[in-house]
Amino acid sequence: MSSKTPYQVLCVCLGNICRSPTAEVVLRHYGDVHNLNIVVDSAGTSNYHPGKAPDPRSQQHARKRGYDLSKLRARQITLQDFIEFDLILAMDHANLSDILALQTRAKHELGHLRAEVALMSEYDPDYPKQALPDPYYGEADGFERVLDQCESSSLAWINILKMQQKRA
Repeated sequence: MSSKTPYQVLCVCLGNICRSPTAEVVLRHYGDVHNLNIVVDSAGTSNYHPGKAPDPRSQQHARKRGYDLSKLRARQITLQDFIEFDLILAMDHANLSDILALQTRAKHELGHLRAEVALMSEYDPDYPKQALPDPYYGEADGFERVLDQCESSSLAWINILKMQQKRA
């Protein structure tokens, strides 16, 4: 991870209106707090909500913790994302499987890819390799769980990225 070129991370869930936009703003926040040169974006594996703002419940719960999701808009992951991003983080195992299938297609069509793919919770000591549960059809506690896990997983990734930056 070069200190001159921003390290680019893409957070991906199914619809890009609950989990991945939350992960985007939380990871960006911790990157700023730790003075890391990172750019964070989010996308969905589906094209269910293109151009839509994050779910109002996600925005409401995030706002209570000081995170602003209001300016984000949903988009679908593209083959080009595997060239533009350094790291693509899946919110759950189904999304991981979909992203890996898309990565295979991208490699076939585009050749050399830049992005590594991992679970958001890959290194999380509190939620080790656990899926980030989709809160869309649930109650308020689901949105709080998303925030808790995004904070914990983001801090774990920040530690990994800090170690990479020291080596660069």
